[in-house]
Amino acid sequence: MAHLGDSSVHTYLGHVADWLASLPAASLRDLLAAHGGPAAAAVFCVDMTRGFCSEGRLASPRVASIVPAVAQLLIRAHEAGVRRFYLPQDCHAPDAAEFAQYGVHCVAGTPESDLVPELAGLPFADTFVVIPKNTVASHVATGLDARLDRDGWPGLCIVVGDCTDICIYQLAIHLKARANAQRAGSAVVVPERCVQTYDLPPATALSIGAMPHHGELLHGVFLHHMALNGVRVVSEVVP
Repeated sequence: MAHLGDSSVHTYLGHVADWLASLPAASLRDLLAAHGGPAAAAVFCVDMTRGFCSEGRLASPRVASIVPAVAQLLIRAHEAGVRRFYLPQDCHAPDAAEFAQYGVHCVAGTPESDLVPELAGLPFADTFVVIPKNTVASHVATGLDARLDRDGWPGLCIVVGDCTDICIYQLAIHLKARANAQRAGSAVVVPERCVQTYDLPPATALSIGAMPHHGELLHGVFLHHMALNGVRVVSEVVP
């Protein structure tokens, strides 16, 4: 059995790095044409809230850095005629069980649970469908699947936001698995420049009693694993 220090592991990580560096961009025009047009497309924007970008114990500069790219993608999609924007967002009960893993964050009714101003201020923000969630899984006890059944299962799902290895991973894999089960043939697309995760070095983690988290490593490995499971990972979505 391979150990983490084995050369095969380093070879694999080198492959992941090369794969990330060579990701192609995808044309939104082409994606829409191949998957039913703007009416059949949906953008899923996960956890782009103050509590992950600008304030609170889980706010991360890495996550905050993608806000402009996410805003641009939403604008581009809207200009192309896409009208379905689903925003799963942490909106925790004060006694959420998840706090045992991640600490208190994004409690309902606090500023941390609010969408970042750059997205809340978009002229079409009143069309966003916010999906409050009390865990890392956007589809568990949220009504998301029922909403998608009611609105019509998207032919194209574009997933953006944070965190790559937690909420983004779980949502993208769920959307792809359900599309496969339904033989829907839906495409699930994750643009690398519009997703990100946090970094917590071992020394800092030890000082606060948390587990370390290597942002760059887990960002790359989990994107690679999404691709292994049929999610289309691209560098960005261009016009």
